[in-house]
Amino acid sequence: MPLRCVFSWLFLGRLRPGWLCAGAAAFLLLLLSGASPLQAQPGPFRFENPKQTKVRVPAFMQRNLVIIPVQLNGQGPFNFLLDTGISSSLITDPKVRQQLRLRTKERYMISGAGEEEPLEAYRVDSVRVQLKGIDCPRLSFLSLSNDVLNLSGYVGMPIHGLLGSDIFRSFVVEIRPQDQQVVFYTPTSYKVPRGRQWTSIPLDIEGNKTYVTLPVTLSDSLTIPLKLVLDTGAGHALSIETTSDPRLKVPAKNLRTQLGRGLNGYINGYLGRVQALHLGKYKVPALLTSFPDAADVAQRADVFRNGNLGFELLKRFVVVIDYTHNRLLLRPNITFREPFEHDMAGCEIVASGSELRRYLFARIMPDSPAAVAGLQANDELVSVNLIPASQLNLTQVSNLFRSYDGRIMLLVVRRPSGKLFTAALRLRRQI
Repeated sequence: MPLRCVFSWLFLGRLRPGWLCAGAAAFLLLLLSGASPLQAQPGPFRFENPKQTKVRVPAFMQRNLVIIPVQLNGQGPFNFLLDTGISSSLITDPKVRQQLRLRTKERYMISGAGEEEPLEAYRVDSVRVQLKGIDCPRLSFLSLSNDVLNLSGYVGMPIHGLLGSDIFRSFVVEIRPQDQQVVFYTPTSYKVPRGRQWTSIPLDIEGNKTYVTLPVTLSDSLTIPLKLVLDTGAGHALSIETTSDPRLKVPAKNLRTQLGRGLNGYINGYLGRVQALHLGKYKVPALLTSFPDAADVAQRADVFRNGNLGFELLKRFVVVIDYTHNRLLLRPNITFREPFEHDMAGCEIVASGSELRRYLFARIMPDSPAAVAGLQANDELVSVNLIPASQLNLTQVSNLFRSYDGRIMLLVVRRPSGKLFTAALRLRRQI
């Protein structure tokens, strides 16, 4: 999968016992008792100490995703993604269900993006979820029968599931990427931060998902407001569905590629750049944008939207997500002006091994710098620029392969036969 694998495309559809039809492109509709379309209902999580008004939880920011450790039924820790793009929480690693001996309820068949067969999943109820200082006595999950998504291999650390809107409905959630921290506040005591750098954007809540409407400049003469899913579980910056508005077109300069992995196969489409996106008082120029194929995504929407806003953009801010007061607060951090870059090597790298510190080239794009350098699928990266690969996490490895145009990377790789191969790879900006 390319770096900006879109986790928001993992689950599509409405839930029915026995079958889950293909549905909305960027998220799974799981809650059968809908919330108000204007304001989120209170969530099930609470502070363990009722006198507390905020709790700080350490987090991992890896591959443009937010990961927090949780306890399930007193066991763990298990690593879960914080994902505003899904309505209900999800266990992606079936070994967790087996380890906790969770009793399964209804069986579902999930038909999502991609071309493979539907996937079996089960509802599990009454799971106790605990974070540092936070408790949810009973939470329902959907548990996948197979770890087809391989989130651990993509992220480079064990990933066991996703926490959806339940936790965002319970608290005001502040994500601090630079501090590797998430702060949870009680909604009644939260005070809006002051300072000129903060900007506030209204949130619309429909069916336990949040949307922002933002002006997007497509050309010198065309700026239009787009309704976007707020999606902290999406590894890209921006995704636009061209069939949602006739004025939305794939840019003339584009890159045909695989954009991510769905439950039933890969999501195909294009990468391009929009001229600018406006986030309150902030303008983000030359924003790298995904344009998924209509057959994979746009025609399946249950709630109208033009696309989604992912964490590759949001991570450049301190982010406050306030469902209770229908607002998104943003303050730029030191990464705000860094350019948005795509992989410049033309390869897909995944983590493997017991420690997830073996890095394999899962796919080599034809005529890419990686192909020209002689790399092949299933080669293992041994070292890069004389640094042993095992000393780097997968985020660091990925960042090296999109660092800057023309950079030469000295690689040592191990073939499946065990033979070592040395390569000089010159990075090339593709989009």
